[in-house]
Amino acid sequence: MTTSTVKVTLKRSVIGRPRYQVETVKALGLRKIGDSRELVDTPVTRGMIKTVLHLVEVEA
Repeated sequence: MTTSTVKVTLKRSVIGRPRYQVETVKALGLRKIGDSRELVDTPVTRGMIKTVLHLVEVEA
């Protein structure tokens, strides 16, 4: 069985953003603009991505 993944890339800075958005980006494992992570596609991950969708780029 293969687990589906989603690739998340930080495209915008978290400077000046609310604390919950900064913490969400950290929880996704992103640190600098241009950082990418392959994450397991779960409802929890999707919820975190939805919170910071304006800061990240998502590829299926």
